[in-house]
Amino acid sequence: MIQIDLTGQVAVVTGGSSGIGLATAELFLRAGASVAICGRDAERLAQAEGALNAQFPAAQLLAERCDVLDAEQVSAFAQAVQARFGRTDMLVNNAGQGRVSTFADTTDDAWREELDLKYFSVIRPTRAFLPMLRDAAGTAGSGNASIVCVNSLLALQPEPHMVATSSARAGLLSLIKSLAVELAPQRIRVNSILIGIVESGQWRRRFATQAAPGQSWEDWTAELARKKNIPLGRFGRPEEAAQALFYLATHLSSYTTGSHIDVSGGNARHV
Repeated sequence: MIQIDLTGQVAVVTGGSSGIGLATAELFLRAGASVAICGRDAERLAQAEGALNAQFPAAQLLAERCDVLDAEQVSAFAQAVQARFGRTDMLVNNAGQGRVSTFADTTDDAWREELDLKYFSVIRPTRAFLPMLRDAAGTAGSGNASIVCVNSLLALQPEPHMVATSSARAGLLSLIKSLAVELAPQRIRVNSILIGIVESGQWRRRFATQAAPGQSWEDWTAELARKKNIPLGRFGRPEEAAQALFYLATHLSSYTTGSHIDVSGGNARHV
């Protein structure tokens, strides 16, 4: 296993109170980084903060309630990070869940909500933390300033039952590429991961209502994986997506920008 020391660096993870975001925060803390997480649900955020402090009692951790679609809250979160840590080296934009809908049943308001979520959950944090990332990129000896976004395989492989999300994800992929080109002269790298089906609270809730009596989580997810033609035959785990984010955020990927890593268990059908 590659050992990396991120002491002195600061990682910011939006949507860090559960799932992929929480698993990513754990990896950064384990590597010695100071970490700031945010989330909309105050109770869930407090639980995540408690769990991380219990696991890493000496860690430098900041947890702030923040809706990334609210410009003022995002600005306040960035100011809190600046006040606590004085810098930001790595920003992980962890966007929200998908919307199940076809073109026929997606209303104008639903389209606007989906586009707003997928775009501005990246735009607003990136805008707020960019000054600190620029400073980190210019700091002698750091050599690392990065933005990594959680995107979906839907960006390249749209599904008709998720038309709004697929469209928004494709646009987000283009935005990330454009940001990578624009920010490269400033020595800020921008990349993303494209996830397939990853275990989450959303899937756990579906399991609770859809599983057959006595059917285990493992059997239920394996059956779904077969139906969805996932070659590895299972759902991904949050920590597996987190490992890809960690790689792209750190100097392990120092010559990579404008790119993405497929974390879909082989579900991608394109070459």
